[in-house]
Amino acid sequence: NELAPRVHNSGHLTIEASPTSQFEQQVRAVCGLPLGDSSIRPAAMANLLGDLWANGEPAWEKALGGDAVKLHLYGKTEARAGRKMGHLTALGATTDEALRRVVSARNMLRKA
Repeated sequence: NELAPRVHNSGHLTIEASPTSQFEQQVRAVCGLPLGDSSIRPAAMANLLGDLWANGEPAWEKALGGDAVKLHLYGKTEARAGRKMGHLTALGATTDEALRRVVSARNMLRKA
């Protein structure tokens, strides 16, 4: 329902899930270069909202127990409830497995 002629937060998972991320694809397109491989592995993404910072910096190590989950923080200095501060991306053999991994990782942060 939306066409965004720019990189979009719904495509951030391409950083891990695709040989050519949406960021690189945009640079290629703007520079008139051939687009890269856009194949994608099963992945899921969960936003990290400012609510997670209510009791201080989250305990990231609890969510990042293996190579399957990656953390991306956006460098914002002030956390507010509902503000997107970053995201987690998880890979899996299937999308269901990736979703289980990312939900589990985010839930670990909520318990911290």
